[in-house]
Amino acid sequence: MAVDRRRPGLRAVLARPAYRRLWAAQTVSRWGDVFNTVALAVLVFGLTGSGLGVTGVVVAEIVPVLLLAPFAGAVVDRLPAVKVMVAADLWRMGLALLLPLVADSLPAVYAVAFGLSAGAVFFNPASQSLLPAVVSDDELIAGNSGLWTAAVVSQIVLAPLAGGMVAVAGVTPAFLLNAATYAVSALVLRGMAGAAPAAAVERRSWWRRALDGVGVITGTPLLRLLAAVQLLAALSAGATSALLIVLAADHLGVEADGFGFMLAAIGLGAAIGPLALTRLTSDPRRPVFVFGPLLLRGVVDLVLASVRAFPVAVAALGVYGVGTSSGTVTFNSLLQAETTPQTRGRVFATFDALWQFGRLLSLAGGGLLADAVGIAAVYYLGGVLLLLAGGAGLARRPAARRPKGSFPPIR
Repeated sequence: MAVDRRRPGLRAVLARPAYRRLWAAQTVSRWGDVFNTVALAVLVFGLTGSGLGVTGVVVAEIVPVLLLAPFAGAVVDRLPAVKVMVAADLWRMGLALLLPLVADSLPAVYAVAFGLSAGAVFFNPASQSLLPAVVSDDELIAGNSGLWTAAVVSQIVLAPLAGGMVAVAGVTPAFLLNAATYAVSALVLRGMAGAAPAAAVERRSWWRRALDGVGVITGTPLLRLLAAVQLLAALSAGATSALLIVLAADHLGVEADGFGFMLAAIGLGAAIGPLALTRLTSDPRRPVFVFGPLLLRGVVDLVLASVRAFPVAVAALGVYGVGTSSGTVTFNSLLQAETTPQTRGRVFATFDALWQFGRLLSLAGGGLLADAVGIAAVYYLGGVLLLLAGGAGLARRPAARRPKGSFPPIR
């Protein structure tokens, strides 16, 4: 089959000034997130001396999504997305500046972590809602790929630097750097004012608008399918991601350096995935590119549960990274292409809440299963859940008059 040489890539979307601003703002903000994540984990572990204490930070980051996502989505659909993102950046900048002042109080640190996550609950769906306003439909995959690749590369490159900074200078410089990146992000985003106008005024309560977002998903067959797939994937990935260190130690018999290689393999695959994806398709409506990566990840989980050869596991995790990144890009691009500007913020916020809810259940159930049966059982179950998710998606038949291999319209 001939390759469409006109398929838009990263160069095409970066030629758009508005996209460059969005890309730069999110990339700089990701840099700060990496330093903050490392410093926060070190700080909490130092205050508590336990892994359970660090887990508390994860819970503090998940709970705001579950509590605020519907309301945040309604705000994004009612107000200009750029203004929501700038406000979220300024909120998080203030909290990041506060962290060094409360670093000796565990409850205060948890509260700040909660607040930072609350800011992200508003920022993320606003960003997802804004992208279709600055690129065309056939550039969504390229646009999402650029954002995802920048985030992954930032984590790969900066995580070791963040660890070194914290080891040498303590946590305060990392928190201050994080605050500075939020300030830069807000300044860059201000130049996009007007890229996505506010929705028309609706004479309904915020609560009613939030519930309408859920109604859009439950009332739309494709969105219902994607929601079910999202939940199954979260039930798998929550436990398998968190317990990768247990797989390394108990199943593969490797030390910390081996675990580092495993993480590096995932990161390398995650960086490659979107770049390869943009060479294969610009159509986010093709089920094979949305759900095929779930099948790929499911097979990898089954391989990880079945083999004890470290080189095989590292290679499989590289493939897992490719599947995770390419699947995320196409999944988000499909949601952006198949939702209206009036509902997009609420849809993305609801999907974020669904992901975090499944992740929370998975973390709890996976830990119990690993202790009771063994870590291999967690990965076998995770693989089955991903295969079910991918299979459910691919079982949906396209309409007869749609292009071959595409979803029917959902509007």
